Amino acid sequence: MNLACNLYVDGEFEGVIHSNKEVNIGKHGHIKGDVFTKRLVVQGYIEGSVNAARVEIKAQGRVNGSIESGELVIEAKGIFEGSSVVKDVSEAPTSAALENIIPADTANKVIQREEVKKI
Repeated sequence: MNLACNLYVDGEFEGVIHSNKEVNIGKHGHIKGDVFTKRLVVQGYIEGSVNAARVEIKAQGRVNGSIESGELVIEAKGIFEGSSVVKDVSEAPTSAALENIIPADTANKVIQREEVKKI
């Protein structure tokens, strides 16, 4: 199924879903297959692979399979069984870059001294 709109599933669906918008699996929804979308909200059950910019597993939601996403949010009592890969995330700072960071308390002392010198 190829869509250019939002999709709400509150029944059973088996197959592949491609959507440029949001796919929402309702409390009674069950998807067996792969989902490619911008945003996936799971209140029901999905088994398969997911590729989305953002995945939200709500309190009664359950995902069994693999998730590839930029953001993964799992609410309390939401269930995720499988593997997850984070995509499109900037690299962590290197140790060399961290050495140039001044601790906040040191920075505040330097600012206070500079202000005292001006007075």
